Amino acid sequence: MFRIGIGHDTHRLAEGRPLILGGVEIESERGAEGHSDADALAHAITDAILGALCEGDIGVHFPDRDPRWKDADSLQLLARVVWLASQSGYRVINVDANVSLERPRLRPHIQEMRERLAHVLSVEANCVSVKAKTGEGLDAVGEGRAVVAQAVVLLGRA
Repeated sequence: MFRIGIGHDTHRLAEGRPLILGGVEIESERGAEGHSDADALAHAITDAILGALCEGDIGVHFPDRDPRWKDADSLQLLARVVWLASQSGYRVINVDANVSLERPRLRPHIQEMRERLAHVLSVEANCVSVKAKTGEGLDAVGEGRAVVAQAVVLLGRA
């Protein structure tokens, strides 16, 4: 049996914050604001897995009002959700994700993101697709005010 989930996350960009995507810190003048490390890509994948499991969303499991999750490493949150999937008898088969960010360019960091995410997801890197997009100068992404990530995950019986 298979299950499919979709995840989405948006974070405002601000000076003085690190930009972390897929567990990779990327040199940038502006980073994502959030209660945790604000890794929008890891959050979207986390939500996709939770959606496939019909277990709510990231806010249910890691509420932003809970001080335990302040500045949390989003890959550790993702690892907890992968564990939850395994406890439900599922494993990740593959992930397909988009990250929309006007700048900096993400292409030089994509392979490292795939490798870090694959490690946490317990899959090969060729089972994790990360695509970089821009906002083409439109909306909050295009104006350089936000980062947006979307992910789809396929789970199968372990």
